[in-house]
Amino acid sequence: MTTFDFSPLFRSTVGFDRLMNMLESTGQWSEAGNGYPPYNIERTGEDRYRVTLAVAGFGEDELAIEVRENALLVEGRKKDVDTGQSFLYRGIAGRSFKRQFQLADHVKVSGAQLHNGLLVVDLVRELPEAMKPRRIEIKTTAPATLESSGPTQIEDARRVA
Repeated sequence: MTTFDFSPLFRSTVGFDRLMNMLESTGQWSEAGNGYPPYNIERTGEDRYRVTLAVAGFGEDELAIEVRENALLVEGRKKDVDTGQSFLYRGIAGRSFKRQFQLADHVKVSGAQLHNGLLVVDLVRELPEAMKPRRIEIKTTAPATLESSGPTQIEDARRVA
């Protein structure tokens, strides 16, 4: 197991503690996880992403998707139904699972669909208007306007002296 010491970064950064904690906990998740169900994460556009999970054998009523505190949680709960089948080999996993993905700020789930055993969750980053870059117009004024705008600080200082 590899551990990282982020304390030197804490001395010179402000406001990145959440990022450091997320990096520390990512190592713990990878060790605890068993890789089930397999998944893909892809970028489908400049601010669009897609998470695809292979959930063969699960129905819509057995899957749950939840977003809380910048985390996407996908959970599958297989109902225990005894069908009386006798398997010689069972290679299709039908066990329950929980899979969690950390989301960046302002990333929202835009939709989800289940098709041919694949659960597709579409995500989009929506920056608030206040955070989007905006262009500031620079106004120019004529020199005569500046002179007639009133006494300057230098003129005020001369009057006091």
